[in-house]
Amino acid sequence: MTMWATVRLRPLVARSTLPPCRRWRDTGAYIHGVTCSPSPKVSYNRFHTTAICSPTRASLLTGRNSHNVGAGQITEAASGFPGYTGTIPKSAATLAKVLSGYGYDTAAFGKWHNTPVDDLMKSGPFDQYPTGLGFSYFYGFLAGETSQYNPRLYENTNPIEPPRKPEEGYHLTEDMADQAIKLIRANRALTPDRPFFIYFAPGGAHGPHHVHKEWADKYKGKFDMGWEKLRNITFEKQKAMGWIPNSTKLTPIDPTMVKWEEIPEEQRAFQLRLMEVYAGYLEHTDTQDGKVVEELERQGLFNNTLIIYVLGDNGASAEGIHGTIDELLAENALPSTYQQQMEVLNRDFGGLDALGSQHVDKMYHSSWAWALDTPFKSTKLVAAHFGGMRTPMVMSWPKAKKWKKGSTEKVIKHDPTPRSQFHHVCDIAPTIYEAVGVQFPTRVEGAKQMPLDGVSMVYTWNNVSVKERKSAQYFEVMGSRGVYKDGWFASVFGPRIPWAEANETRMREWNPDTDVWELYDLTRDFSQAEDLAKEMPDQVAKMKQIFLMEATANKVLPIGAGLYTIYYHPEEGPHSPLTEWKLYEGLTRIAESNAPGFHSGQNSLATIDVEISANASGVLYCVGGTAGVVASSTRLKQKSAFFQRLRNRLKLASVIRHFFSWYQDVGA
Repeated sequence: MTMWATVRLRPLVARSTLPPCRRWRDTGAYIHGVTCSPSPKVSYNRFHTTAICSPTRASLLTGRNSHNVGAGQITEAASGFPGYTGTIPKSAATLAKVLSGYGYDTAAFGKWHNTPVDDLMKSGPFDQYPTGLGFSYFYGFLAGETSQYNPRLYENTNPIEPPRKPEEGYHLTEDMADQAIKLIRANRALTPDRPFFIYFAPGGAHGPHHVHKEWADKYKGKFDMGWEKLRNITFEKQKAMGWIPNSTKLTPIDPTMVKWEEIPEEQRAFQLRLMEVYAGYLEHTDTQDGKVVEELERQGLFNNTLIIYVLGDNGASAEGIHGTIDELLAENALPSTYQQQMEVLNRDFGGLDALGSQHVDKMYHSSWAWALDTPFKSTKLVAAHFGGMRTPMVMSWPKAKKWKKGSTEKVIKHDPTPRSQFHHVCDIAPTIYEAVGVQFPTRVEGAKQMPLDGVSMVYTWNNVSVKERKSAQYFEVMGSRGVYKDGWFASVFGPRIPWAEANETRMREWNPDTDVWELYDLTRDFSQAEDLAKEMPDQVAKMKQIFLMEATANKVLPIGAGLYTIYYHPEEGPHSPLTEWKLYEGLTRIAESNAPGFHSGQNSLATIDVEISANASGVLYCVGGTAGVVASSTRLKQKSAFFQRLRNRLKLASVIRHFFSWYQDVGA
């Protein structure tokens, strides 16, 4: 995913983007690179996310650490621990809220995923929706992901349907770009005196990987060498580009990961097509980003626009495990073989060409994710290694107007050398505040404000070698954790292995007090290739103490709280208190958290009391879309005179197989 922000000052536009799970590291080999105007810009090769989506977004938008604003886990897995409530407090006003107070038009497009699932009702409350958190306008989806062809869209607080059908060529990312362009034009036409802030966060290239066939076909044959060789090619190109130091070591494949040589020959076409679709999806998403930039150029706004382009909200995702036509199979731990998946593809959808279409929610093999995280270890959901949280970032702001003198001055001078100061996504908001000259308020709408945790990066714009100003930064996601301090990084892998099926014994016996810590000297080791923990136990002890201090200050404790409702006590996760629902014809777009619960791990036996008219035919209850594979469509055709004479009351027990996860946007 790409995330970017545009902020337009009274002299400036600031725009912030954050796409999900997109990797600039991909560009080292055969994948289309980021569209970026040749105008002045600087890039950052030691910029970090939280290793998971919702927390990264909350941190970017507030300028605070994710746990510090209750976003230590995705909203669907919120709990009662202070750092994991899933609710951003009023004491942590967002960029949009602050900038709107200074006269900015503010708009958010695309993925949101920061609204408590308990609030996803037509009656609200709406204070945790984008519009409640400061955005004047929102067009996108509230959940962790959605179909690009049949998205569960919201406009402001209202659920809406896409303007066109997939058969008419509709694609959400294209729609988002069009909507952002409309907003820019409306701003220029009606309120040209107002600066604007745009938060543009497309669903690409997060799963499901949806893109039209012609985009995927561009990459046919490009990955036939397999993931290890792809990683080697990428590594060499990264060094040639100057993106990583020449001294960087390429880390080896984890012993628990699958090697390309272990993939049977008859399965390789499937694995390759999964990657080709992803590559096409990435290029397609970036092309839509470019359309918005082109509109700024057409309007004469580009030079005076601060663009902050964050390539992803975490590392490449391993959630596809062995590669799948439906990522929800993997996320719900539902067993499915290659043969079973190909049988469905060939029988129902026309074979491999269906990958990328509206009919399947495909996700590539986890080892492709490892290759896309070159040169680092691990993937998304690992806060111990940079494969989980390091992502490239670019800033551009060619010229700012000096309004009193009527002249312009260069703000960011072009420099191809990457900035290597250690920074974090919570540093974005302070950077924008300093850039646009905003005094951060002590109170917002009566609420006393927490201090910002982030550090402005403006000091790095035109000085590549300036000493970094961020001395410490913690990381934590579901027990995986790490801490940076003055060039040192200490970390713990944690209980979960994102690229493997859940290990019940490992999870049950995990004790954070006995975790084994790793230690890296980042001043000499860019890729975390050399673990110094055994050689330097005193430094490890020092770093553990620093982590404990940071964790305490930022509401991270207890360690593992992010697993509480997602693994140990799912019955305490966000859900409706009802045990009986009265549902009526035409009642749609009920969030899964407020509807009868049929996802994995819950009782799937339902007693349905329903009135059926003669010759009735249809679906009684549906959760999710095509890829949800809800197999409880009970078709009733009652023709007997008995049912025609009576107002048919029928009780039936239905075992509902539901492949939907709590992660995807739903409508009942």
